[in-house]
Amino acid sequence: MAHAARESGATFILNDRADLARIARAAGVHIGQTDLPPADARRILGPDAIVGISTHNAAELDAAMRAPVDYVAVGAVFRTAMKGPTHPTVGLELVRHAAALGEAHNRPIVAIGGITLDTAVSVIEAGAAAVAVITDLLADGNPRQRALDFLRALQ
Repeated sequence: MAHAARESGATFILNDRADLARIARAAGVHIGQTDLPPADARRILGPDAIVGISTHNAAELDAAMRAPVDYVAVGAVFRTAMKGPTHPTVGLELVRHAAALGEAHNRPIVAIGGITLDTAVSVIEAGAAAVAVITDLLADGNPRQRALDFLRALQ
């Protein structure tokens, strides 16, 4: 998959596993709070790889800003079917806090979790550099068109 992504000009980032990202020759890895620490992921992948980390609260954000990562994800911003109805949400206030920290530490913020076409603009306005979307891309049965709708809404 990483090879196909490179050939098409896309960037392939593997989730959770820096070791597999290295074997696959992925552009990088996205790690969670219970995965390999960022410094270890960076050591495995090298200085040019992309390393991102998920955060869910202010303490995790503070730690992420001191870690050797290229971007910081924050969420779940809203309720999401991917995590279930009991998964905590952080709302736009933590996105705003993350954006301020990210600006001070030169780290882009990616908002994730329950983001839809209807809420994406408000998330970007709260300071996120990007949104990560899964469920809403499948909302109307035409993911390609839905992705184009997101691109138009966020321009």
